[in-house]
Amino acid sequence: MSDWPDDQGGGRRYGRGSADAQPDGARVMRHVQRGSTPRPAGPPPGGVPPQPAYDDEYGEPQQYGNGQPYGDARDDVFEPRTPRQDPYGQNQGYDSGYNTGQVYGQPSGGNNGGGRGGDGQLPRAPRPAPNWRKRIKWGAITLVSVLVVTSVITYFWADSKLKREVDLSKVIERPEGGAGTNYLIVGSDSREGMSTEEKKKLHTGSAEGKRTDSMMILHVADDGGNTMVSLPRDSNVTIPSFKGAESGKLYPNQGRQTKLNAAYAEDGPELLVRTVEYNTGLKIDHYAEIGFGGFAKIVDSVGGVEMDIPKAFKDKKSGADFQAGKQTLNGEEALAFVRTRYAFSSDLDRTKNQQKFLSALANQVATPGTIMNPFKLYPTMGAGLDTLVVDKDMGLTDVASMFWAMKGVSGGDGTSMNMPISGSVGNNLVWDKAKVKTLVKELNNDEKVTVSGS
Repeated sequence: MSDWPDDQGGGRRYGRGSADAQPDGARVMRHVQRGSTPRPAGPPPGGVPPQPAYDDEYGEPQQYGNGQPYGDARDDVFEPRTPRQDPYGQNQGYDSGYNTGQVYGQPSGGNNGGGRGGDGQLPRAPRPAPNWRKRIKWGAITLVSVLVVTSVITYFWADSKLKREVDLSKVIERPEGGAGTNYLIVGSDSREGMSTEEKKKLHTGSAEGKRTDSMMILHVADDGGNTMVSLPRDSNVTIPSFKGAESGKLYPNQGRQTKLNAAYAEDGPELLVRTVEYNTGLKIDHYAEIGFGGFAKIVDSVGGVEMDIPKAFKDKKSGADFQAGKQTLNGEEALAFVRTRYAFSSDLDRTKNQQKFLSALANQVATPGTIMNPFKLYPTMGAGLDTLVVDKDMGLTDVASMFWAMKGVSGGDGTSMNMPISGSVGNNLVWDKAKVKTLVKELNNDEKVTVSGS
C-alpha cells in the first residue's frame, strides 16, 4: 500500500543526509523513545522525580528512582549539552535550574556574597572603623568655640555691671606719671542698698552719707614687682586747691590741714585723689571703691576666707570677737575684722589687718576652685561688681590686674607696708616726708622698695 521503498538488503539508511523522499525512521527522531518500555507519564508519587544530573564535562543521563533510565543511552535520547560558559569563559557546568542547597531569601555566599538578606533588602556594607583623629579634632574645636563664646558673653556681662562713676578728668594740677600703674583702693562705709536688718547684723550703724574706712595705694609694676601701701585714715594732710566734682567751682589752697578721710567726706573721690597726689607726688591712674555690703557678700560667695589671727581681740563697735589661731571668716566676721580700731593701740595695726585680709581674699577669689566653678565665679563677680565703684577709664582688664596684683602681694611677690610715719600732731599721724619722697621715686621708676613703713 505504501509507495515508500523498503530498506531490504541495500544497506542504505534514509534521512542520513540522502536525497531520498522517505522520512527518517523513528530511531533517529529525537525525543522519541524506542523500545517496549514506556516512559513514565508523570512524576512518581511523593513529589518531583530525581532529575538527570550531568557531570561537568559529558552530561551523562542518570536514572529514575526505580532504576528505569530515561532512554536508551545508545540512542542518545537525551543529547548531551555543551557545558555552559560564563561571560569570562569559565566552565560552570550544567545548570539544572533546581535548588543546589541555597536557602531562598539568603545570599548563597552569606551576607558578603552580594545577595539580598532575609528581609529582602540588600545587606549593609561593613561599618568603617571610627576616625579618632578626626573626632578628637572636631571635639577640640567645639570645646574651644564654647569656651570662647562663654568668655565673650561673661566679659560683656561683667563689664556692663561696673559702676564707672568717678571722673578723674576733674582732678586738677596732677603730677607726672611714672612706670607701672597706681590704683587707689578705698573701702567706704557706704550702707547703700543695705536693709535695716543687714545694718544691724553687720554693726554698721545708720549714718547718712559715706566716709572712707580704709585706703591704700597698690602699685602694679611693669616688671611684676608690686607694692601695697596703706594710708591711715587719720593721716595729717593738707587739702590743696581743687575743682568741685559737682559744682565745678574752683576752691583755692588755704593751707588747711585735716585728716585724710575728711577729704573724701568733703567732696568725694575726686578730692580724695587730688589730696593724695598733692601730698605724695604720686599720680593715681585708677580708682576703685567698695562698700560694706559688697565686701561681706564677696567673702560669703567664695565660702569664707581663712585667716591666722595671732592674738585674740574684741571690739563692741565693730562686733569683733576673735580667738587666736587659724579660722575661716564669713562675710559678717570679715567686715568686723577689717573695721576694728579700738581694740588696737593705733590705726596702723588696723591697716595691717586690712592689707592681710584683702590679700587673702584676692588669693581666694583667684583660685581655680573659684574661677573654674561657675557656681562660685558668677556669684562672686556679681557680688563684687554690684557695689564696686571705679573711674570712667577703668575697664574689666584693669580690675582683673588689680586683683591679681593683690594676690601676688599675699603670695610674697611684692611688698606690703604702711606709709612711713615720723610722728603725730594731736590724734593725726604725720608722714615722714623724706621717706615718702624716696618711696614715690622708687615706685615711679619700678625699682625695688627700700623704704620701710612704720
